[in-house]
Parts: sequence; C-alpha cells; structure tokens
Amino acid sequence: MRSNFVAGNAGEKMLEYEQELWGYGRTFVAGVDEVGRGCLFGDVVAAAVILPKGLVLEGVDDSKKLSEKKREALYDVIRQEALSIGIGVADVETIERINIKQAARLAMKRAVEQLNPVPDSLLVDAEQVDVDVEQLAVIHGDALSQSIAAASIIAKVTRDRMCLQWDMKFPEYGIAIHKGYATKMHRERLAEYGPSPMHRKTFLRNIVYEQQVLF
Repeated sequence: MRSNFVAGNAGEKMLEYEQELWGYGRTFVAGVDEVGRGCLFGDVVAAAVILPKGLVLEGVDDSKKLSEKKREALYDVIRQEALSIGIGVADVETIERINIKQAARLAMKRAVEQLNPVPDSLLVDAEQVDVDVEQLAVIHGDALSQSIAAASIIAKVTRDRMCLQWDMKFPEYGIAIHKGYATKMHRERLAEYGPSPMHRKTFLRNIVYEQQVLF
C-alpha cells in the first residue's frame, strides 16, 4: 500500500458511502462540495473529485477542520492520486443574478462536467447537482465521506489562492486574511471604504443596519 494511504478504522469509516456504491458496481464515484457560499466577497468555488476505488487517504476530513498547512499538503496528495478533478466557479455577477444557492449548484454542475472519466455516481455535500448522474445528498458529507472531504479540500485551497489574487487587486479589505467572510475586520473595512465591485451587494443589505449600529 502506498505511503500516502492508510487502512485504519477512521479512514475506512469515511469510505462507508463509497463502499456501498462500489458494492452496487459503481466504479467512478465522485465527491462534490463547494466553498464560499457564506462570503460577502468573491466567487463561489466547487470541486468534484473521483478517487481510486478502495484507497484510503490519511488525514482527509472536512476542510474547515484542517489547518492551512494540512490542507495544502492534502491538496497535493489528492491532485496526485485522484483519477479526475473538476473545478467549477460562479462569479459575483452570477450570484447576484440567480442567488447564492443556485450559483453554488451551477458551480457544482460545472465541476462535475469537467470530470473524465464521467462519474457513474455522485456523493454531494447536502445539495443536488443538475446533471444526469445518480447522486446522493449527504448532510455534513464533508465530515462523513472521503470523496466529499477531498472535494472540499480542493475547493477550499483553490478559493483561498484566488483570495490572494483578489487581495492584490483590493488590498484595503484584507481579503487574504478573512477570505471574504463577514469578520469584524471585514465589516470595519467595508464601513471605511464601501463595497468593491466584487462584493455581493445582496449579501450586504443585512449588514447595513448592523454597521449603522456599530459605527
């Protein structure tokens, strides 16, 4: 067995959904997840990942539970070992036009459509993807399914790297630090500078009153 993989109980537990699908003859099982749904700034990013049948990735978990260093290391392992990875993005204009829920679904759809081989089953983190592939929505899937967790790591690292680029374009907001989420720092910078073209204006409506109270 390769050194990047371990067949421990914790890892095997993260494969219960995959093992059931493999048992039904589904060979290419893709995990799907998105990042950035709750941000005030920037695009929503989704990833779809097909991992080799039977392999257990050591340390793979919900990306929110992992340190940046651990996510980056696992990102490289997943990129090396995956049979296929797809990335999908929905920009701020799309989020404003069709709402964040539909934009997240669109990003997931775009990610799945990039996969080669074509998946024969999807495990999705609490969502439904608009593709003609059998799928299962798993609540808290990024903590229960290795495939979904791998997708969450790919999506998170991808979006965090995009945040570094956005920070260079809009340095006054501190995007590299808070990644676009509604932290105290971010709200203070919004109050000082107003929104940028990449801020989600529909998300800011609920903050206007709070800012008036805070500042």
